[in-house]
Amino acid sequence: MNIPIWPGSSSFAAVSASYYAPTSSGIPPTSFGFYDNQTDFKTDADKVATFVTRRLGYPIMEVELQDINIYTAFEEAVTTYGNELYAFLTRDNYLSFEGAPNTVDVNTSLITPSLDGVIRLSQQYGAEAGSGGNVTWHKGELPLISGVQTYDLKEWAISQSISGGIEIKNVWYQPPPAVSQLFSPYLGTTAGGLGGVPAAGAYGLGYGYTNYLMIPTSFTAQSIQAIEMNNQIVLSQYTFNIHNNVLTIFPIPGTNDGLLDGDEYRHTLWFDYIKLEERIAAVFSSGSTKITNTSNVPYVNPDYNTINSVGRSWIFEYTLALTKEMLGYVRGKYSTVPIPDQELTLNQQDLLASATATKEALITRLRDYFDQTSRQALLERRAAESDARVKEISQVPMVIFVG
Repeated sequence: MNIPIWPGSSSFAAVSASYYAPTSSGIPPTSFGFYDNQTDFKTDADKVATFVTRRLGYPIMEVELQDINIYTAFEEAVTTYGNELYAFLTRDNYLSFEGAPNTVDVNTSLITPSLDGVIRLSQQYGAEAGSGGNVTWHKGELPLISGVQTYDLKEWAISQSISGGIEIKNVWYQPPPAVSQLFSPYLGTTAGGLGGVPAAGAYGLGYGYTNYLMIPTSFTAQSIQAIEMNNQIVLSQYTFNIHNNVLTIFPIPGTNDGLLDGDEYRHTLWFDYIKLEERIAAVFSSGSTKITNTSNVPYVNPDYNTINSVGRSWIFEYTLALTKEMLGYVRGKYSTVPIPDQELTLNQQDLLASATATKEALITRLRDYFDQTSRQALLERRAAESDARVKEISQVPMVIFVG
């Protein structure tokens, strides 16, 4: 079978296609047609074909490829460049992307960093601290029963038709603060001592006192400490303990605490809780029209017309590596070619080894280049430049002017 190979020139507008599809057959020049309608791509396609075939030895050596093979390599090189670029931009901006609409034209948008992603991540701490967040705190009411010390709040949740369980965040029991048991911080001249003047009288609200003596703050603080210690030692310590949502009341609610109303114990304990189902639901949110992961950041293939000379140079080199790889596979079909009186050994292994090494080096170089232009790297470079500028300015002689 006599399949034509590279003739020395090509026409992107009239593809030779293949032995089975003659000229002007209407077959698209590239495999996917991503850039076939872009002016610069069409212009560069034939130039790239000439470039890579000459680098492969043409016309001294034949290149056993057709124009469509080179066009395919050219298209793949542009796509690979775009993939590497947009993967880098996705990494650099993902905290700003996540949760945004996935219909935005990010290819041509200038991405401004946002704290939205950081705030969303920090909401979990606000929810736990009770200072906001993405999980609602609910308030529960628990009637205490005379003689009953232990209360299972899991059973309480079931009685309230709450499924999935609850987590208690706060029990609203605090002993009366000592300061509330302390009378006026002032002593009236007619009062017999601390507490002789009600709190209202301390602010001149009308108790007939005209002279006041300021007590040192240290004395007031010591009085509060004395009240707290007295309450701790002498009075009953009304408190609670909670473990695994089982609440224990100290001391046991009884009949001698003045909280009975007939046969009914008239005391209610309030508490804050969250529903575990709501905490789990807060992890997920509807994302059908939002960016939820790196796979649906709405980058599309690049516009070849807007790629600068730095990017195009990389694309040309990567196209050469891909073309070299294809030529290696083609020549590998026959390791030797018989010719009169001897055999010609083809260089398949050399082509494949060179193509693999070149592709890896080009990808590494491109990624390093992108990393050096990341937001973090640029800010670090600017900070280093600022430090160097300050150091340089500090060497300038400080001239003393004498008038």
